[in-house]
Amino acid sequence: MSGHNKWAQIKHKKAATDSKKSKIFGKFSRLITVESKKALGDTSSPGLRVVIERAQKENMTADAIDRAVKKGMGSDAGSMEPVLFEAYGPGGCALLLEGLTDNKNRTVAEIKHILSKRGLSLAGQGAAVWAFTHTHEGYEPTTTIPLSPEDEQVLSEILEELDEHDDIQEVYTNAE
Repeated sequence: MSGHNKWAQIKHKKAATDSKKSKIFGKFSRLITVESKKALGDTSSPGLRVVIERAQKENMTADAIDRAVKKGMGSDAGSMEPVLFEAYGPGGCALLLEGLTDNKNRTVAEIKHILSKRGLSLAGQGAAVWAFTHTHEGYEPTTTIPLSPEDEQVLSEILEELDEHDDIQEVYTNAE
């Protein structure tokens, strides 16, 4: 009965969930660091408080949150910069990519590569943001565009790949 112990089964599931948690916690850590720098470490400021509450809902540990807040008050926090990329996806749907990066040029090149693999490209500033309303939770589409099943499949693949990118925090689309 070799290879039939319980740990052999559990370790594969644990590795997958740990990887997902790590990616989520990394994104929240960067958000908390930037918001902490803006708020000068004041955890009662509205922007930082909202990000901390979202991180807690994802079960991020208090220790990890505290480290991110302290990092935001330190000297290396200034290297993270918020970015907003705009693109048009399959079927003409608008895409907004919100992120934090320590190297804007690298991130632009990586995003362009992800989009170009599917025949898409970045749009100019203001080209896609008009299709959204900025809210306190992000962006809400003002108009929606129906997609064909083929376009939905391509969009789904693009969204998955963009979501896996470390520097991209949120991806918004106006596709139905």
